[in-house]
Amino acid sequence: LGIPVITATQMLESMIDNPRPTRAEASDVANAVLDGSDAVMLSGETAVGKYPIQAAQAMARIAEYTEHFMQQEYSNRPALLRGQTVTDAIGESTVALALDLNARLIITLTSSGYSARMVARHRPPVPILAVTVEERVRRRLALVWGVQSVCVQEQRDIERLVRDALRVAMEQKLALPGDRVVITAGVPSGISGSTNMIQVRTV
Repeated sequence: LGIPVITATQMLESMIDNPRPTRAEASDVANAVLDGSDAVMLSGETAVGKYPIQAAQAMARIAEYTEHFMQQEYSNRPALLRGQTVTDAIGESTVALALDLNARLIITLTSSGYSARMVARHRPPVPILAVTVEERVRRRLALVWGVQSVCVQEQRDIERLVRDALRVAMEQKLALPGDRVVITAGVPSGISGSTNMIQVRTV
């Protein structure tokens, strides 16, 4: 549904007193990642535990290792992810296009963050750069799986926004000269829920 999900509470509970997690706990973290959680969170392990750094490192290692083996064929995605609104359908099409063209990056120009979430829910194997003019939206998107978010100056001209987005992508080394990038946006810009455009650009 594109709603950010945090899985938390007693994920590595034994690490309050021990420097290593149990196999069951490691399995719980891995399954939370496989089930599509946007974030896994520690609580008591880092708040009152004896090994807070080791707990954070263990959780990060398990999550990274699991994501490395999560490459799932896009065509096997369940039917419930099929788009129903225009933004949903564009999110799905954006990911399919990025895979077909071997794109280096997906850029979403978003005023509310919704279009970025609709892309991220498909777990594409390429990074997503969400470009917004709202700082609160940028902060909110920091939680969403696979999304890096940046704030830019408001522009009425969509072409200027695209240029700003490509500049940021180059600065952050998310795209290099010659790379293909898939861009989603809404015309006119700045209106929530107006996503109606997909572009393919070569940097």
